[in-house]
Amino acid sequence: MTEQDSFWTNFTLNLIFLLLTSFSMRNLLFLSLLFFSVQARSQQFNIAKPWTYWWWMGSAVSEKGITRQLEQFAKAGIGGVHIIPIYGVKGYEKQFTPFLGKQWIHYFEHTTKEARRLGLGVDMTTGTGWPFGGANVSGDIAAKKWKLTGNKMETVLTGQAVKRAAPGGEGLSLDPFSSKAIPKYVGRFDTAFSTTTARPRAMYSDSYEVYGANWTDEFPAEFKKRRGYDLTDFLKEFTDSTQNERSRLIKMDYHQTIADLVLENFAEKWVNWSKKNHFITRYQAHGSPGNLLDLYSVADVPETESFGSSRFKIPFLRIDEDYEIERFGIPNPLAMKFASSAANLSGKNLVSSETCTWLANHFKVSLSQVKPQIDELFTAGINHVFFHGITYTAPEETFPGWLFYASTNFGPYSHFWKQMPELTRYIKNCQEILQSSKTDNDLLVYFPINDLWATSTKPLGSVYQLDIHSINGWILQQNFGKTCGSLLRKGFSLDYISDLQIEHLRLGKKGTLETKGQMYKAILIPKCTFLPQKTLESLLKLSKEGAKIVFEGALPEKFTGFDSFESRKNLFAEEITQLASNVTVSNNPLEILSSWGLSQEVWVEKGLKFIRKKKGTQTVYFITNLSNEFNEGWIDLSFSPENPEKYSPLTQKSEGLPSQKSNGKTRIYLKLLPGESCFIRSSSHKRPPETIIAGTTALDLSNDWNVTFLEGMPSIKYSKNIHDLSSWVGFADSTDYFWGTVRYAKTFNLPEKLQKVSKLTLDLGNVKESALVKINGKVIGTAWCLPFQLEIPLNLLKPSNNLLEVEVSNLSANHMRLVDKVAPQWKKFYDINIVDIKYKPFDASKWQPMPSGLLGPVTIK
Repeated sequence: MTEQDSFWTNFTLNLIFLLLTSFSMRNLLFLSLLFFSVQARSQQFNIAKPWTYWWWMGSAVSEKGITRQLEQFAKAGIGGVHIIPIYGVKGYEKQFTPFLGKQWIHYFEHTTKEARRLGLGVDMTTGTGWPFGGANVSGDIAAKKWKLTGNKMETVLTGQAVKRAAPGGEGLSLDPFSSKAIPKYVGRFDTAFSTTTARPRAMYSDSYEVYGANWTDEFPAEFKKRRGYDLTDFLKEFTDSTQNERSRLIKMDYHQTIADLVLENFAEKWVNWSKKNHFITRYQAHGSPGNLLDLYSVADVPETESFGSSRFKIPFLRIDEDYEIERFGIPNPLAMKFASSAANLSGKNLVSSETCTWLANHFKVSLSQVKPQIDELFTAGINHVFFHGITYTAPEETFPGWLFYASTNFGPYSHFWKQMPELTRYIKNCQEILQSSKTDNDLLVYFPINDLWATSTKPLGSVYQLDIHSINGWILQQNFGKTCGSLLRKGFSLDYISDLQIEHLRLGKKGTLETKGQMYKAILIPKCTFLPQKTLESLLKLSKEGAKIVFEGALPEKFTGFDSFESRKNLFAEEITQLASNVTVSNNPLEILSSWGLSQEVWVEKGLKFIRKKKGTQTVYFITNLSNEFNEGWIDLSFSPENPEKYSPLTQKSEGLPSQKSNGKTRIYLKLLPGESCFIRSSSHKRPPETIIAGTTALDLSNDWNVTFLEGMPSIKYSKNIHDLSSWVGFADSTDYFWGTVRYAKTFNLPEKLQKVSKLTLDLGNVKESALVKINGKVIGTAWCLPFQLEIPLNLLKPSNNLLEVEVSNLSANHMRLVDKVAPQWKKFYDINIVDIKYKPFDASKWQPMPSGLLGPVTIK
């Protein structure tokens, strides 16, 4: 039973009970029919398909436009939408629809009705833009900070307004620490939804971006209740910058209180309200001044974010050199795993991702860039992809339509829209397996957040926000990040665990550490200085029961909490001494973990990445090659599949794998080129293994092609014979501005030695950007991701006079050079309007033309 099915089953029982006890027969019949209609709707949409952010600019939508786009989404293989109202479009002011007003709710009802018809799901943000806030946020529940006046701490407003707000959503940002804020804020939604039976599947909270907020009216009282003393009695120590012991303990207490309040008063209250209204929740906790593991855990669907362009060493992979790594960082699995770890430890099946934000500049993203980023997300435990994103565009608008200020555009005006079904099918094939299996990680790594709070060098008054865009300070440069990175590079599979989560661990009968159905073999504590007393006591209890616990380097030296710290020193020292006799301390914890029998996939050192899953008693691997170190070879699996097979989610084909036993483990012979991915699993029946072929001579087809422009903008009638494969840029002045499809064609003979080969592959080499391929008039497929290769069906080739046609589609970037020269008025959006990847005003007219076409080399092998 899925999370959705479980929710609707419980909802059914509760509603039936309510109907039987509270309503007349007429009302009972009406509401029963209504419920079963809603229940049927909930079970129609497909969570294995990728969903998308759907920005409503000014909420200037129409029934016709909503239906049109939803039909386009369904046809492209998108499974659902996430409505985010944002700023509007100039010239459409009369169509602006105030958020949550009567007309807005009408459009929302139309959306859910049409989505149900098409088998799509609908989520929405609990607000507009981000963070939470708006017109109903008065000063008493608006974001606040403290101000020191003499020896007094005063409360003042930060003044931050909702960013990218939609009409009707403008106003101050919400106080994330106040117990009154969420209950008052959601009253507006209660009122709006009281007039309709339409409901979203999920409510959503975006990444925490409440800047400068570090206080709330009730903070002094909450601090005293939780920490045992009055913070205002120790203002000198609190504001001290010398980092002495007393000062550090007080500042850690302050941060812990902030963390408690954002967890209890924001996250938990929002989730509880959502559950009361029968919404599930998607939550981006990153950026918060709290422990992300605890925050992500409260949501039904923890959500991470893939922002920016990675630098995978895959041959021919397009990289946007204008992306500023120093400013925004790059997607990193160490950050992504906070969401998936929280899901695993709290028993949640789904982990989502805001996917491919600013992967490259506008009009410059190729699908061959998208797939590796998504593959990396899969290996980090994500299984519910949300594209970032698609902007609603009025039906009367033409290319390039309405655009959100941040790339990537996955919508109908995107240059890769024709190929979108290829991407969505691939993701669906992956997520069907990833969602129907449990993650098989056997190591827990403690996240020592108190060491961060103790070493904070941020300016006075700042709170430590765990921002996904700048992970150097709180992950990569910390012992925690260095240790986790080393573990992953050595093939260990792991989840992170917080202080609060350690308190809920229990030791199973076989010595496993258990929580919410997940089982682990050991806990690793990275080298850290501080350990909370409760965490120490939990570890001590588990160690005495026989849990395997290893401390890296040394045991922690200090406890947390300023209250009575002098009198608690002896107790801490005593319990640390007891712990020392029950745990392992090692400068080489990886060696200890290996000796304890934790699984280790040593083949990751070949540049492969993976996630290991359990489906019943069977072990399933998802493996992706995001490097240029491995092509094929023998690898040793920690778990031995019966009749091992390789399943390609790209082609939906399965084939048996050559295998052999070695030292009690199964060795498989794996072919996986850079850019490729696959599942390794057991087969219900023995498949003949793929033949290992060495040194087959390839047929080079790189010369003598005819190039013909087919369709695109501007319309071009042009044909040319070329000897060497090359970009069509430079053929003529007009081709430098062309966006569309160009056919490369040639005839060839098939050598006798290749006529006898049982499997032939067409390798297109470098393609800018995707290619539909025909051989002898028959379409054999579309090459849209790296490596650009397609299998040639048997008996399709003749000994001589074969016709090969490669219809290449490029990016729209070259055409935008012309659009911005002659018709730049398409940039007509309020707020930030449209910016480039450096957040400068967008202007494509100054770009150099980008290579386009079939660059090769082209071979058959």
